[in-house]
Amino acid sequence: MPSVPNILIVDDERDLVQVVEFNLRQAGFETASAFDGEQALALVKQRVPDLIVLDLMLPDIPGTEICRNLKSNPRTKNVPVIMLTARGDEVDRVVGFELGADDFVTKPFSVRELVLRVKAILRRGAGVEEERLREKVGPVRVDPTAHRAFVGAAEIELTALEFKLLSTFMSRLGRVQTREMLLQDVWEMSSELQTRTVDTHVKRLREKLGPEGRDLIETVRGVGYRMLDPSERE
Repeated sequence: MPSVPNILIVDDERDLVQVVEFNLRQAGFETASAFDGEQALALVKQRVPDLIVLDLMLPDIPGTEICRNLKSNPRTKNVPVIMLTARGDEVDRVVGFELGADDFVTKPFSVRELVLRVKAILRRGAGVEEERLREKVGPVRVDPTAHRAFVGAAEIELTALEFKLLSTFMSRLGRVQTREMLLQDVWEMSSELQTRTVDTHVKRLREKLGPEGRDLIETVRGVGYRMLDPSERE
């Protein structure tokens, strides 16, 4: 019998922790909670959780420092982290993703959405998933052998670069891709070069996907893009 995933919630807002714990347990998870950074690190030392929901603004240690601590420790480096913030500060988001956070949720947020994001990340396998192309996401489908792409029954004409960009999104479904990562992996160019080319190509790709498919590619403000499965949206 498979073990039940354990989710650690780290936030000093006790009422919020209680609500999140209740909803995660209703969804079939085990939970543990910490109300400051020291308590969180102590709990992680006792038992490594399967995922951590981590607030940025804690009373003692910044969430970014806790994330840095976790990702630099071989024992916990593959534990997925969803960061919570009340500020929506782009700098914090960028720092969080650079430190290895898997997702970012800005308060106030839908608890149902948070639970869906937890499920999506855990399905990918504790941060070490094999990268595998999802050939169909919502109405969008690709044929990697023939290098053809479709929205519904209609074929769309993509350049080789656009096809590679779309395939990259579909291989990393739900994972935030920074502009620098896309430059390196799609264009095979140095991340020191201008990233505006990424925005231009994503815009063109969205236009070609049309109204049925373009909203699958979400802009993560100040960071980059990610493709979401419609079934995992609220």
